[in-house]
Formats: sequence, structure tokens, C-alpha cells
Amino acid sequence: MLLLAAALGGAAAPAPALALQPGQQPITVDAASSDMDYRTNTLVFSDVVISQGATRVQADHAHATGLNFANSRWTFEGKVRIDAEQHGNLRSDQATVEFKDNRIARATITGKPAEFEQKRTDSDQMARGHAGEIIYDLNDGTVRLTDEAWLTDGQNEISGPLLVYNIRAQRVQAAAAPGTDQRVHITITPHGVPGPGKTEPAKPPPPDAGKGDPAKPQPTAQP
Repeated sequence: MLLLAAALGGAAAPAPALALQPGQQPITVDAASSDMDYRTNTLVFSDVVISQGATRVQADHAHATGLNFANSRWTFEGKVRIDAEQHGNLRSDQATVEFKDNRIARATITGKPAEFEQKRTDSDQMARGHAGEIIYDLNDGTVRLTDEAWLTDGQNEISGPLLVYNIRAQRVQAAAAPGTDQRVHITITPHGVPGPGKTEPAKPPPPDAGKGDPAKPQPTAQP
């Protein structure tokens, strides 16, 4: 494992205190429509939003086997968005969300690509990443990016076969696959130089710009 605390790290922000434990928080389901098949015990939702505490999952469609949140798995399709902790969010074409002990435990999102972003607490920059698959583990507060994984903190970039970003500590670990020639690639942009996809802001003109040279007589308008 390669720990990039300096290149892609920030100070951890304290998690807000919750009055209820995660398994005690109510789970709400809001949908435009639902269809229940009693023969297969299958539920189909459209334009659905599932919330528990600060975590929110929404999509065009969702499929589930009943409303048993003690141990179940839901499949979401179409414009999937997951609002994660610490102002993070994930977007994809498809996601599978696992519920265990009456709480959202894990979300696996896939897409072309699946995307993640989080507003960093130590700066105005955004941490962004994309991959073929991203696994969000709510117990650990991590997002695991695989399949052409790429991540930036707004200034530096890192890519490789496996990246693990800790949402709470705002740190990333990268590893190459054992027994392969795959490598971890890091691009570090010096401070003061625009990061990836950024340009230098235009400098304001000097205070006397456009006033001419005071040592030379200025032309006067002819009557």
C-alpha cells in the first residue's frame, strides 16, 4: 500500500454527534409509484428516494425483495445519486445498496464511469474521482475505486488499479495489483501552479493603465 497523506491528504473533520445510533434512525422511502408482486415478493419503485440520517439514495428506478431492512439488497438504475457523509456524493448509472441491521451498510455503484466527489474541509478545492466501480462502505467511511480508478484533490492526481479514499480523514491509499505490470501514477502540481483543468486567473491591470505617460503631453481634441 502507498499512503499519500502529504500529496492527497487533509485534516480530518470531526463527525457530527447523532442522537440516535445508525441502526436506530428511521429509514424513509419516497417514490412516485410502486408495484408489488406478491408471488415473488418483489417491489418496483419509480422516481425513488431512500433516506436514513444524512445518507440519501435516489434513482429513476429501484427493485427490492420486500421492505426488510434487517438484511436486504436493493438495485437502483438510472441517474443514481448517493449523498454520503462529510458532504460527499456518488453518481452512476446503476447501484446496489445493502441494508444490514436496519441501516444502509454498503453501496456498490457502477457506470461509465461511476463518479465520486467531496468538498474538502481544509480548502475550497473538491476531491473528485471516477472508476468503473466504486464501493462506498458506511462503516469505514471509505470509497474504494477499481477499474481505471482516478482521483484528484483539485491540485494533484493519482491513478491506478485500486484507490481507497477515506472520506473522514480525507486521505487516499493506492496499490498496484500483485503479479502484474500495473503501476500507480501520481502527478503532483507545484503550489502556485494551476491544477488539472485549471488556468491562471487574469491579472488586474496596473492602477495607471490607460492613463498614458505623464511625462509626455497628451493630445487635445481639435475644436
